[in-house]
Amino acid sequence: MKAVIALGSNIGDSTALLDEAIEQLNQIITVTHLSTYLETKPVGGPEQPNYINAVLIAESELPPLDLLRSMLEIEAKLGRTREVRWGPRTIDLDLIVAGDVVMDTPELQLPHPRAHERAFVLEPWLEIDPDAVIPGRGLVRDLLQAIQEAE
Repeated sequence: MKAVIALGSNIGDSTALLDEAIEQLNQIITVTHLSTYLETKPVGGPEQPNYINAVLIAESELPPLDLLRSMLEIEAKLGRTREVRWGPRTIDLDLIVAGDVVMDTPELQLPHPRAHERAFVLEPWLEIDPDAVIPGRGLVRDLLQAIQEAE
């Protein structure tokens, strides 16, 4: 199954934290594409430093919930705490899409419910997959263009 994962960090050595998260992810899935790292302004939440964001594409044999649980374990190992919604964090790993799976459970929503609104996800994703689609939302390039036109 093709999985798209967004990564972000704005506490500590963000570049090193993203590198470490990717290394740990690559032990459970096969990373096939990785965007360049992009500095972005925070969206929502309290005042906080800019983020370093990236998106990767991987092949996974894990069912989506198992992949999510593994991602949460990696976040915990890298010092992620959840004190303030949309607050600063050492690492954030979001499962954006998992193949064509559409699901809505308390633990996981696929595709990610806000990915289509976030340039910091769409821009690096488009870099590594020009034909990317969010199931039920459309082409990533069209979604990104709509965000850019609204700014």
